[in-house]
Amino acid sequence: MRITSGKYKGLHIKAPRDIRPSLELVRKALFSILGECVNNARFLELFCGSGIIGIEALSLGAKEAIFVDNSKESIKATKININNIIKNQNYQVFFMDTLKFLGYISKKDYKFDIIFLDPPYYKDLVKKTLISLGQYDILTANGVVVCQHFKKDVLPQTSGRLVQARQKIYGDTALTFYTYAKSVISGDV
Repeated sequence: MRITSGKYKGLHIKAPRDIRPSLELVRKALFSILGECVNNARFLELFCGSGIIGIEALSLGAKEAIFVDNSKESIKATKININNIIKNQNYQVFFMDTLKFLGYISKKDYKFDIIFLDPPYYKDLVKKTLISLGQYDILTANGVVVCQHFKKDVLPQTSGRLVQARQKIYGDTALTFYTYAKSVISGDV
């Protein structure tokens, strides 16, 4: 896998075994839809795997990225990738269960502009994470939550204050966007 855009474009990422990495087509579409929202954003990547999404966000100008996973192998790969690629940028890596992390970070009065989650398929983790995200106030007023999931998964239209704003499908993969304000992701891909 390689970074597809920004200042780290073309650099390679190592993926841990037993993960389903985000396809290049899906990553390009994701960051095309997000557009300028990434610049100077606080970016949270849940179920980070190799960390490629958060690293790509930093490559495109995010001011900070936080990576979270409960797999030792994923955290190890993410740290290796960050150390090989990231230069003088703000990031943190948490070896922690996603739902526990959300409770932890909500107590810190910390907010993100973009929250991306790509949990293992077929375990209902997208819905469980959305429920937690809907309960905690960790998204900025104009922020966006992006869920990468199997295209046949039916996600709720609302979760707490989050409202489903759009969905795009690429092969077997869907990207579903939730916001407080739908205008944040009005572009088309």
